[in-house]
Amino acid sequence: MSRVPRRYAIHLLLNGGHREVVHFQTLDDFQKWYGGVLTTAAPEAFVNVPISELEGEYLVLRAGSVLGLRVEPLYATLDD
Repeated sequence: MSRVPRRYAIHLLLNGGHREVVHFQTLDDFQKWYGGVLTTAAPEAFVNVPISELEGEYLVLRAGSVLGLRVEPLYATLDD
């Protein structure tokens, strides 16, 4: 039986060596955000990154400051 991830941790690698980790419930949610917000915005434009499951809580950064992404499936609960 294959395991199903409970959520996905998205590691954002930013300019200046900064890193931020955000979580998405499904891979589709992440792909929808990535394709609809991050890739379509101008590099100097600010974009909202949802940082928690609380409604309306965001990290705001410039689209061009994201140098790389790492997608990590998480099989355990977030509190483990």
